[in-house]
Amino acid sequence: MTDLASPDQLTEARAALAEAMALHEQGNLEGAEAGYRTVLAQGYRAAEVLPLLAGLLGNLSRPEDALAAWDQLLAIEPDHAVALHEQGLTLHWLGRTAEAIATLERACAIDPDNPIAIGNLAVVLADAGRNLEAIRHFRRALSLQPDNLHLRHQVRRLGSRSVPFWHIPMMNDVPRNDAFEAAIKAAIGAAGPAARVLDIGAGSGLLSLMAARAGAQNVVACEMEPMIADMAQQIVARNGYADRITVHAKPSTELAIGAELDAPADILVSEILSSDLLTEKVLDTFEDAHRRLLAPDAIVIPRAASAMGCLVASENLAGYSFVGAVSGFDLSAFTAFAPQRLPIHGTMTAWDRLSDDLELVRLDLTQKKHDATLARLRIKVTASGRAIGIVQWMHIDLWQGVAFDNHPDRYTDGGWLQVLHSFPEPIDVVAGETLDIAVGHDRITLILLPLAEARA
Repeated sequence: MTDLASPDQLTEARAALAEAMALHEQGNLEGAEAGYRTVLAQGYRAAEVLPLLAGLLGNLSRPEDALAAWDQLLAIEPDHAVALHEQGLTLHWLGRTAEAIATLERACAIDPDNPIAIGNLAVVLADAGRNLEAIRHFRRALSLQPDNLHLRHQVRRLGSRSVPFWHIPMMNDVPRNDAFEAAIKAAIGAAGPAARVLDIGAGSGLLSLMAARAGAQNVVACEMEPMIADMAQQIVARNGYADRITVHAKPSTELAIGAELDAPADILVSEILSSDLLTEKVLDTFEDAHRRLLAPDAIVIPRAASAMGCLVASENLAGYSFVGAVSGFDLSAFTAFAPQRLPIHGTMTAWDRLSDDLELVRLDLTQKKHDATLARLRIKVTASGRAIGIVQWMHIDLWQGVAFDNHPDRYTDGGWLQVLHSFPEPIDVVAGETLDIAVGHDRITLILLPLAEARA
């Protein structure tokens, strides 16, 4: 389309465009830009020239100017799919993510089978933290280009990035699974198949599936990570329990009676215990469930959890917990920034036991309220050494006679780790002496601190 008034003007405009394109091809971008702008000023073939100019401006790292060129083109052709796609990418470049997503969605609506546009929309959604939508778009693009290795990589990358590494080893933890299933079977045997089951932090949906297999007819599960919740619902359906299990992609604090649950739950099953017991907001979650979501006499699995531990020495672990002289310099002050908790795994890390096993903190998860607590614990030293802290593990009481622990002497390949709670500085201890420590919690972390003045 052109509105040039005379053949001479048309000839001049054609020549200007040919020259600009030649300069562009030669890499003279500044000269090409001037030429394209001359052609546009002449009103010649704007719908074809503007994409060339916009692309050139992008190559010159001038995204604002490129965006203006795409805007001009879209003013002429509002449904120009390529312009919308490129405008969306430019908006993303400028950090205008919400506008970029809306623009790319328009491009995909106009050209719904374009795997490049769909894949780029997925990239922007992922950058915005909308992982579930992103992976669905990546999968859609991959269905259109099944041999596209880049898209395959993105699907796998996004899925693995959104799911903590410990999920799979936790699912493969046979002793843990057997203990939970025994407790779940016993609970449903006691409460009956009509009992309403609530599964908080469902993950793959494994505990919900166990409940349904044990006879539960009504299981409501929640998982706050949308991508994991979506997968859990697929797994539930694949195993034939979609009519009994519903998975909600939200935290339990957003569930409500009369909405996601038709009545208070009779059985709570939850495995949100972290290796150091508390850091997944266990107490907040269980208290909220007791207050709003559970029947007064509801069965709670697990019903209690204890932090167990012993005093330890380890030159290897000391290197992760303390610093002193380095290259002839005193860097010991930096120990103030050392991690208080260091995940370890059973026999994989060398350490020496300096005391017997002790119960450090016990949580009764059937209680409706938990206050922060701190007490003095006297540890009898059984071997002399340089104590660097306490190695801690868990003991979980699931049902009468059903328990599970990740004791370091016999548990080295499951999803839970043991944790070194390092002291502020090493303490030399002697067999037969006692070492007093403060033990407790602030509701979100364990507190294990030596009271060095109380040694005897």
